Amino acid sequence: MRIRTLTLLTTLLAGVSAHAQQAKQPSIEVFPFELEDKSAGAGIIPPDEHDRRYLSESAQVAKDMLSKSGRFAVIDQPARNEQPAAPHGLRNCGGCEGKIAREHGASLALLGVVTRVNRTEHTMFIRILDAETGKPVSQGFTDLRMGANYAWPRSVKWLMTNRILR
Repeated sequence: MRIRTLTLLTTLLAGVSAHAQQAKQPSIEVFPFELEDKSAGAGIIPPDEHDRRYLSESAQVAKDMLSKSGRFAVIDQPARNEQPAAPHGLRNCGGCEGKIAREHGASLALLGVVTRVNRTEHTMFIRILDAETGKPVSQGFTDLRMGANYAWPRSVKWLMTNRILR
């Protein structure tokens, strides 16, 4: 009976501890990553299925890393079109992603932007805004410039590891 009581007590304490830790975690909404194409072919070659795939994978890498860090509760919103709120992309709306995240119940907003320099080089910028104040909480930039669109998720991993989550 005593072992059973100790086991039950240990299980209850672990549950309370996990709940308390979860309650402390700020909620964050990760918006779909955006592509800013500055390459010579930007006006000729529109984003294709591969670009969309790697942008989506990039956002997923960010979500996974935030969740696995144990420091954030990722708000999972269905894919949506933010075009009415930001007709030229969230990157150009002066931090409106914070307001949108707040409306979705998140306390933080993450936006990632891939800038295509040419077909084999890119830069990446990630920022996290406080949804209440609109002020940056964390940000990182990389100009690793290595690899075409298939390398975008690796750039996210590098930025999250070396700038955002450190």
